[in-house]
Amino acid sequence: MWSLFIFIGLLIFCAHVFAAVFSRQRIPDVLLLLGIGIVVGPVLHWVDPNELGTIGSALASITLLFILFDSGVDMSLDAIRRYWKGMVEVTLLSFVLSWTATFIIGTQAIGMEWQAAALLGTIVSGTAAAIVIPLVRQMKASEGTRTVLTLESALSGVLCIVLTICIIDGMRMGGISAGRMIGRVLASMLMAVIIGCTGGIIWAGLLDRVRKLQNSMFLTPAFVFILYGIAEALGYSGPVTALAFGIVLGNTEYFELSFLKKLRHGNMRQLEAQEKSFFKELVFVLKTFFFVYIGISMPFNNSRALLYGLMVAAGIAAVRFVLVMIVGRKNTRTDRIIVGIMSPKGLVSAILASIPEQINNAMGYCVIPGATTIKYTTYSVIFFSIIITSLLVLSTRKDLIITPTDAQSNEAADSETPSTLPTTNDPQL
Repeated sequence: MWSLFIFIGLLIFCAHVFAAVFSRQRIPDVLLLLGIGIVVGPVLHWVDPNELGTIGSALASITLLFILFDSGVDMSLDAIRRYWKGMVEVTLLSFVLSWTATFIIGTQAIGMEWQAAALLGTIVSGTAAAIVIPLVRQMKASEGTRTVLTLESALSGVLCIVLTICIIDGMRMGGISAGRMIGRVLASMLMAVIIGCTGGIIWAGLLDRVRKLQNSMFLTPAFVFILYGIAEALGYSGPVTALAFGIVLGNTEYFELSFLKKLRHGNMRQLEAQEKSFFKELVFVLKTFFFVYIGISMPFNNSRALLYGLMVAAGIAAVRFVLVMIVGRKNTRTDRIIVGIMSPKGLVSAILASIPEQINNAMGYCVIPGATTIKYTTYSVIFFSIIITSLLVLSTRKDLIITPTDAQSNEAADSETPSTLPTTNDPQL
């Protein structure tokens, strides 16, 4: 037991050192943390991912929740309004291109049945918020690029979840309905936003009273947990709910409606500086353990799955640059590179990958063909997509990484520099 405490302490120290290394040497801290997980897991076998049980998946869910909540707090509603068109375009095109590449590789190179290849495509076509958001924050992306990539990572996860479930239901029922899939996607997003915004309005009105309670710092995270759980229990997207909740707390001036003020008998309050700092520290620690867990969980004993995963991850990375060529005509070179390299997979894909095999085991016969191949190929795609993204970050020009000396000046420039991503005023769109 004493070795566990030493390891946790050293890991947190190492995480801060790795963050500094990323700023100065362009070696992504994600890659270094992943390497630690690989060493203590598949290499030295100090930790067996099966022994972690539900703890690992719970850690991943909590990490995703807080990263999206913290990103929402920092996100300007003005920025969302200006860049929503670019966000929709990037999200949908990225998903379609990634799904197409995966489907072609799955059917032609791997030899999967078309239903299995289509299912694999929906599982791995989103981007991982837990990876994209921390990386983008450490790079010199414009405000528009950060906003679009953050929203894409959240909304593409919803697309992955809903479309995967719809395809599985269609395979079980003997037919896939496009109308049903579209309806579920829209309902999941809309209801998640409603739950998050309603919770944000209520909590912002209660913050003055909450702060009078002793040890109240953890009450906001507790409320985020409640909203996340309600959304998931109702079948909607918990991550999108957390993002919407954070956006409301970061932009309360837009939700100060007169009739609500009368009901509350007070004003809405935003999070204070020390509260935001606390959440960022929490996100940093959770992110550290999350990436180590990903490294521990990689299936290095299945060489065929590793090959399949490398093929799919490389294909998705390639079409990501096709996306940049389509939507990034007016972008700066820096923004085009950043958008192009952000194609990692993570928690959502890992969770969805196990569902087909679970259904086959529960039914006692093969309802979903290639379920085991889908599972281990997805794990491999997650691993190689993180590696590819990290190596692309490492290989980019030095001026793409925020250094301690220019961090403040970069933030100031972002507030004055218009986004180069497509906006609602772009005459070409």
